[in-house]
Amino acid sequence: MSRAMLRQIVDYSNRADPYPLYEELRRTPVFHDEDGPYVVSTYYEIQSLLHDPRISSDPRNLTLSSSDPLGQDEGGGSALPPVFIRLDPPDHDRLRRITNRPFGPPHSPHRVHDMRAELDGIVTGLIDGIAGADSLERIDLVDQFSYPFPVTVICRLLGVPHEDEPRFHGWADTLAASLDPDPDADPGETPKAAADAQMELGMYLAGLIEERRKNPGEDMLSQLAAGGEEPDGAMSTLEVVSTAALLLIAGHETTVNLITNGMLTLLRHPDVLQRLCEDPQLSVPIVEELLRYEPPVQLLPRRSTLADIEIAGVNIPKGATVSLILASGNRDPKRFENPDRFDPDRKDIQHLGLGSGIHSCFGAPLARQEAQLALSELARRLENPRLLEDPPPYRRNAVLRGPRHLPIACDGIRAP
Repeated sequence: MSRAMLRQIVDYSNRADPYPLYEELRRTPVFHDEDGPYVVSTYYEIQSLLHDPRISSDPRNLTLSSSDPLGQDEGGGSALPPVFIRLDPPDHDRLRRITNRPFGPPHSPHRVHDMRAELDGIVTGLIDGIAGADSLERIDLVDQFSYPFPVTVICRLLGVPHEDEPRFHGWADTLAASLDPDPDADPGETPKAAADAQMELGMYLAGLIEERRKNPGEDMLSQLAAGGEEPDGAMSTLEVVSTAALLLIAGHETTVNLITNGMLTLLRHPDVLQRLCEDPQLSVPIVEELLRYEPPVQLLPRRSTLADIEIAGVNIPKGATVSLILASGNRDPKRFENPDRFDPDRKDIQHLGLGSGIHSCFGAPLARQEAQLALSELARRLENPRLLEDPPPYRRNAVLRGPRHLPIACDGIRAP
């Protein structure tokens, strides 16, 4: 295997189907070439490292070389402190606990559950909007459904005015793209663009936070801005801004991909789509299998080692850069039988689609609920849906992989 294999992973020409590349990569479970990163591609090795305290997520511990095709230095030039997913304990644990207080158990145990009726209303309105469009002969499911649904949800949850979506859409796209560099782009431009987008988004959120401190509501932004009496103390203003930016972007970017990848997979498996149409409860195992089969987050680049680690017979030295290919681990035949088969009846599906360990997906309960509702309602209400382009055009991002557009057609829209 050569470095050419690693460059192919981020090469846009392979975005529609990276899985043959992952299959070849798994022949060397821990791959390292010259001064590049250590690339880990098999299930048990990835799972082990996700739970290993000797692996750091803090970008300030990185010693990346300029030739690393799976990452870039994101440790400098930021006007904001790192978000908690890019920190190690104890800082990570403190910020995650504070953020979780207004979001989930034990302090807010019903927050996601109690959003169900609101989610139902958003989904119904978006599908009704498709029904009222000029034509059902060409529907862009991303623009008309998969994107506006989670964006509307996260705006309401945080208390961000939905009418400001056009402003933060561009910032979110730029910051998401910065997770993996475009091989065809000027390497000096992406970091600058990301820094500018982060600055503008930070200033926008700082204004909202100041307004919420004067006029608090029931939203998460008001609760984070207010702080409160608790053992972990309150976040600083900059920490609130960083956390709000994380929740705003991560709260919709991955869910857009999960819903879109899900509908694309179902349209490629019409028997499963028909089963879902007849039994909405099937959406629960379907979403779990989708998180394994077509995960919205394909890889975790830019981890670093705090000590020497031996894994799969390879010694990864202290200070090395590590990339974990989650989507490859999810297709590892040593862990999953017939891994390239989409099977919603699969048992024992402990996938890596939402990560694992202390950095497992913060918004997993909400993402699951959104995807289950979205896919079951699309299956129930769209009459004879079919793909117009296969493969569809994909986003350029290799880390957050999903179609940029999903052109479909249908014969009609059933009543709610």
